[in-house]
Parts: sequence; C-alpha cells; structure tokens
Amino acid sequence: MRLLHAATALAATSALALALTACGNGGGNDTAGDQPSASTSSSSATASDGAPAENAGATKDAGSSTGGSGSSTGGGTATGGSTGTGTGRCHTAGLGFSFGSGDGKVSSSDDQQHLAVVLKNKTSAACTIQGFPGVDLKSSGGSWSLTRSGATPKKVTLAAGSSATFTISFLPWTQGSGTEFKATSVVVTPPNETTSATLTWPGGSVLLQDGATHPGTYTGPVGG
Repeated sequence: MRLLHAATALAATSALALALTACGNGGGNDTAGDQPSASTSSSSATASDGAPAENAGATKDAGSSTGGSGSSTGGGTATGGSTGTGTGRCHTAGLGFSFGSGDGKVSSSDDQQHLAVVLKNKTSAACTIQGFPGVDLKSSGGSWSLTRSGATPKKVTLAAGSSATFTISFLPWTQGSGTEFKATSVVVTPPNETTSATLTWPGGSVLLQDGATHPGTYTGPVGG
C-alpha cells in the first residue's frame, strides 16, 4: 500500500511540474507576440508625425521668404529716404511768368486757341514742379476759374535758368456765339503754391462756359 501511495504522489508531482512548464512557455509566446504589434504602432506614429513635420518645415521656409520680403520693403524705405533729400519744389517767388509764342498774340479766329504760359526758374538752384496750375481769367465784372484737362501730370525738374510751359486752351467769343467774357488778365498759381502771379490777357473776349460739363476753355498740366 505504501508503495502505491508513493507512486501516486510521484505521478501527481510530475503532472504538476509539467503543467507549470507548459504555463511558463505560454507566457513567453504571448510576450513575443506583443513586440511586432508595438513596433508597428510606433512606425505608424512616426509616419503620421512625419507629414506635420514637413508642413512645419514649409511654414518655416515661408517665414524665411516673408523675412526676405521684409528686407526688400526695407530697401524701399531707403529709396524713399533718398527721394526725400532730392531737389526741392519750385516756389512762386523763384519763378518768372510770361507767354510763349513770341509776343503771346493769339489768332482772331473763332476756333479753339492754345496759349502757352512759360514758367522760368529764376533761382541759382534746380527745383521740381508737378501738377496743374490754378488759372483764373479776370474781367471787370468777375473771375472765372478754369477747369483742368484730362492729361496726366509729370514731374519736371527745372535747372537754374531753365523753363517749362503749360497751355491754356480757350474758345474766343464771337457775336451770336453765346455769353461774352471780356477777359483782361489771367492769374496763375503754380502747382502746390498759394501765391499767384498776374499777366495781362493777350487775347480778346472768351466764350463763357463756366457751367459747362466739357468746356472748350481749360488748362493743361505743367510740362504737358
């Protein structure tokens, strides 16, 4: 009986040992199985992060490009500074005023006339002038401020002693043509100035069109 009990106990012990060994091997296989899964997850995360990383790089490059643009803008500011230290504006006190075309006489026909007005730099330094002058025809009965033409003004640099012109276009008055404006003088105010010069009007009466939308009497820009 004792031998039978010992044999039974030994068999039970061997079975337990085999069962433990089997459990230990199962755990090792489960652990090894998790490693590829973890590796795949990590690789997937890297690929996902890679795209934003490239976008971040593009954003950085765009920032660099913007910085370059900013540098270019800085250059424009420097150019502006250079312009600011250039030739000064022509002032009324430094200009001489006269009519062009010799003695300034105009035709006696009733067609539209063109009278050149000369602005001469009387100073010893160059100056610039740009825009439309103010032009007012005067009569014993009142004043008529002329409209501007559609020409585009350009900057004109006048060296010492040099001249520029602008043109007054006008319609002479004839009997039966409309209202007569008996001009006696013309008042000229250079662009961007408030002081004027007065010249004797060399023509005869002008057809008054002070209320017209497109009058035949108007002034052009200096140098135009």
